[in-house]
Amino acid sequence: MKIIAVGMNYARHNQEMGSMLEPQEPVIFLKPDSAILRDGKPFFLPDFSHEVHYETEIVVHICRLGKHIAPRFASRYYDSVTVGIDFTARDLQRRFRESGHPWELSKGFDNSAAIGEFVPLAHVGGDVQNLDFHLDIDGKTVQQGCTADMLFRVDDLIAYVSRFMTLKMGDLLYTGTPAGVGPVSIGQHLQGYIGEKKLLDFYIR
Repeated sequence: MKIIAVGMNYARHNQEMGSMLEPQEPVIFLKPDSAILRDGKPFFLPDFSHEVHYETEIVVHICRLGKHIAPRFASRYYDSVTVGIDFTARDLQRRFRESGHPWELSKGFDNSAAIGEFVPLAHVGGDVQNLDFHLDIDGKTVQQGCTADMLFRVDDLIAYVSRFMTLKMGDLLYTGTPAGVGPVSIGQHLQGYIGEKKLLDFYIR
């Protein structure tokens, strides 16, 4: 199982991160399977970062083996969705970028890919490009988005990635985060929703 993640897929998030340019093709990075945090287990702040940020995303579950998938057939390759958090050690990411080095360590550390309960797409409206989602921290909404605002649609992402690597059953696609990312701290309670359906619920320790 591999975790495929998409960067810079919402224009307003790109602007809040200081980029006014829209990418010409999807920005793809990977997380190891050891990054998965599931079943409501707490996220423990790592000792190597003083600025860990949440990035709330729609996550798509790949259900079939596929290579060189055409966009018009891509919907056959996923069967369910959820809310996930792409935790990012922002201070490390800045340091690596400034030095021109790869920044995978700021994204791929243990438990950096929180994942909620998967539900069939039909249970949340049926249209992967019209999903409203949000994150609450301690009962207050801090980030919200809609997949209609993606720069690169889910089917196009699947087609693009499958040109380079074979998609396998059980792979996860983190589809990018909208504007509103921010830091987390010990004791906070994070809850992620698609529409009014709560799919993610855990604490920061």
